[in-house]
Amino acid sequence: MAIGISSGCFYPHTTEESLQIVGELGADCTELFVNSPYELDSAYIEKFKEIKDSYGFRVKSFHTYASFTESYYFFSSYNRRFLESQEDFKRYFDGMHTLGADVLVMHGAKIPGSIPDEEVFERFGILSDMAQKEDILLCQENVALYRSQSPDYLKRMRDFLGDRFHMVFDLKQARKVKIDPAVFVEEFSDSIAHIHISDCTADAPCALPFCEGSLFDFKAFFKTMQEKGYKGDYMLELYDYCYTCPEDIKIAYEGLKKCL
Repeated sequence: MAIGISSGCFYPHTTEESLQIVGELGADCTELFVNSPYELDSAYIEKFKEIKDSYGFRVKSFHTYASFTESYYFFSSYNRRFLESQEDFKRYFDGMHTLGADVLVMHGAKIPGSIPDEEVFERFGILSDMAQKEDILLCQENVALYRSQSPDYLKRMRDFLGDRFHMVFDLKQARKVKIDPAVFVEEFSDSIAHIHISDCTADAPCALPFCEGSLFDFKAFFKTMQEKGYKGDYMLELYDYCYTCPEDIKIAYEGLKKCL
């Protein structure tokens, strides 16, 4: 287990600039947030690897660049587009192998969508099988305004997929839909493979850890997850308006490590 810093914290810097900042902050690991199709080309992947190797951090996970269009490409009523999109989906695997990542984060189907939940589950299972053959876990993230914001939806997805169901748990996404994060922890702890962390205040569902007015008890959360048997990493993932400079994230990162 380690505390990591997602490259997504530094969007809209280029991905290589973001990874450079992750390295300069001394993070143990990162989630690589892919921001364009070309960033899966070997030239970019090699550039990312050079940065990773020069600073010595791990790349634990990739986040898909198509998160806002996954409903269109993978989960729409036009089946041919899903079949063709599988070839594009495979492009993540080579990059993940090169960088040593084994978790692929997906937002999945939006609300309301054009196909029923069961068909979404079936297609997700196909993509999950493709990833599993490459020793990669395809993980459904709980995301506000997506079907996965609902614990009930995720329960039915788990029932359908069985041991192929893996989840990325995001604290701020739970808060956005006003669901106590403990609800997800209690129901899905056996399926959570990766966690996105952030703090909160009375007015903001996502905030810099240990900021003025912060409310979240990270020490208690880490202890609970350890008791539940969680052995993955905790990835600090913030929006750029949550901090004023990278040094803020450095201070938060060091504080989180003391709580682990």
